[in-house]
Amino acid sequence: MTSWQVQDAKARFSAFLDATLKKGPQIVTRRGIETAVMVPIEEWKRMQRAARPGLKALLLAPEARFENLIAERRSVRRRVPLEFK
Repeated sequence: MTSWQVQDAKARFSAFLDATLKKGPQIVTRRGIETAVMVPIEEWKRMQRAARPGLKALLLAPEARFENLIAERRSVRRRVPLEFK
């Protein structure tokens, strides 16, 4: 992977983008510290799919996984009930 200083990446963004598409992920540094990575969209989508297990993987897993199965409840304001005469 090639490393780019943030000011160079900003000044030559088109070249930075072209390098990402042709050579793969590019690292951005700020003050010599690796800060970010720019990756092609296909690789990003592949990483997202790999990071999130599907339903089949959840059901066949040997251990229980509950952290993403139950959605958080929203606080909903309820209407005042109508009174009938």
